[in-house]
Amino acid sequence: MVLIPIVDRRPPGPLCLPEPLEPQYGGGVLRNADFSAGLRGWSAFGYGSIAESTSAAGNGFAVALNRTRPYQSVSQKVYLQADTHYTLSAWLQVSDGGADVRAVVKTVGDFVHAGGGVAKAGCWSMLKGGLTAASSGPAELYFESNATVDLWVDSVSLKPFSKDEWTAHRAESVSAARKKAVRLQATDSAGNPLEGAAVSLDAVRTNFPLGAAVSRYILTNSAYQTWFASRFAVATFENEMKWYSTEPAPGQEDYTVPDAMMAFAKSNGIAVRGHNVFWDQPSQQPRWVQSLPYPQLLAAASRRIRSVVSRYAGQVIGWDVVNENLHFNFYEGRFGWDASTAFYAAARLLDAGSALMFMNEFNTVEQPGDMAALPARYLQRLQQIIAAYPENGAGMAIGLEGHFTTNPNIPYMRAALDTLAQAGIPVWLTEVDVAPGPSQAQHLEEVLREAYAHPAVQGIVIWSAWRPEGCYVMCLTDNSFNNLPQGDVVDRLIAEWRATPRAGSTDAQGYFEAELVHGEYKVTVSHPALNSSISRSVKVELGSGSDHYFIDMQV
Repeated sequence: MVLIPIVDRRPPGPLCLPEPLEPQYGGGVLRNADFSAGLRGWSAFGYGSIAESTSAAGNGFAVALNRTRPYQSVSQKVYLQADTHYTLSAWLQVSDGGADVRAVVKTVGDFVHAGGGVAKAGCWSMLKGGLTAASSGPAELYFESNATVDLWVDSVSLKPFSKDEWTAHRAESVSAARKKAVRLQATDSAGNPLEGAAVSLDAVRTNFPLGAAVSRYILTNSAYQTWFASRFAVATFENEMKWYSTEPAPGQEDYTVPDAMMAFAKSNGIAVRGHNVFWDQPSQQPRWVQSLPYPQLLAAASRRIRSVVSRYAGQVIGWDVVNENLHFNFYEGRFGWDASTAFYAAARLLDAGSALMFMNEFNTVEQPGDMAALPARYLQRLQQIIAAYPENGAGMAIGLEGHFTTNPNIPYMRAALDTLAQAGIPVWLTEVDVAPGPSQAQHLEEVLREAYAHPAVQGIVIWSAWRPEGCYVMCLTDNSFNNLPQGDVVDRLIAEWRATPRAGSTDAQGYFEAELVHGEYKVTVSHPALNSSISRSVKVELGSGSDHYFIDMQV
């Protein structure tokens, strides 16, 4: 079977081009996707008016004119097939300024948000998204924007993929991003190949970090400790490192609990993400902070960042420096638009090691209808933080919470990750959960597999901290630490993604080959002609071609 590349991952180039690129996949199921035949196949949506236009370079496109309602735009009717993934892309421009634009698919009885982007005047921007058809039937694709400027549309694509095609491509992506073909050769002291040498590769560690949130109850519950430590390489403290936990009253700092949790993590070889330094949501400030006047707030915030970052500098692999600053602006509203920039700069000075500095946000990969958190908006905010203080560019990372609904939009998730990957910095899913429902475990597996398969994703943390009264949204175990179906999914994926032992013997040329998950292995080789075996440490990492290790055997 020939596998179709489901996502076009060509180098992104500039985010805004003088002319749009050709439609992906030739437009998929759309007719006249590049408007080379004028407006054939396209209609005006929402009692609006559309017209054909041509650029100076001779490129034809559609224009939605005289818009007075958000939904007035160009549209095309299609027929969707049930249980099919659709990737969506379009190139957009507006007549003046800039505008958020959302792609919507109207089905029988529903309006499905399929993606969004930021369109600008003077150049073309690409919108990427997708959806999964719940049922077969007629539908209509259109675009909407609250801005009343003219909307230009070109190079639109809506491409269907069966679930089998999608899964096959994901498997290809995993092999390319997470595995490598390794070839070893055993020779004697004269350089002659040794046929029939026994080779064993014992896994030492896996490169890809999978973690989970953890609560303070792990300090006093041995079953929790055993269950967690046997599975996860990374921990995020659910609430215990947040400002309202460490300084419940002004000047009364107490790090007893996070210190103990850090000690537990260290003793079990578990890395820790620092969560969080500041949270931009007003209701999540310590109560005594919420009404502080400017001078006192500035002093309190300065004390907070020095206190928590200095205390755990060198002990965490990353910091959520400003949490959710796309949706909220508590500090920006009081200190000015560049408050986040200042916090990131201070955090880097206080922890000058290798810790990543995350901008942690929700709905960027899980909710195409949330215009505040669009991937394009995320990248804009990230660029603002770096541009205002270039030193922030070192060690910045993208943190995507990933709080998914009962029916995650997997095609949109992939498209959002593709867009965010343009930043060229590490991407983590930091708080993954799926809302309760009859298919919760199945959907969790889909989300985790999609994240793991994307080459830009460098780690995943599941948001499932256990408390006696229950978890935030999703638990992996019951109160006796027996796995729920979600926990079974996680265990199955851990086993699949973990570096696993391999064994075999060399061929006539002394070669042994294996496809290995990225990680560290202890390679042991023995031969009947030898009195003892030899061992080497081998690191399997991302790179071009196959690794070719020569192991010389002394007779």
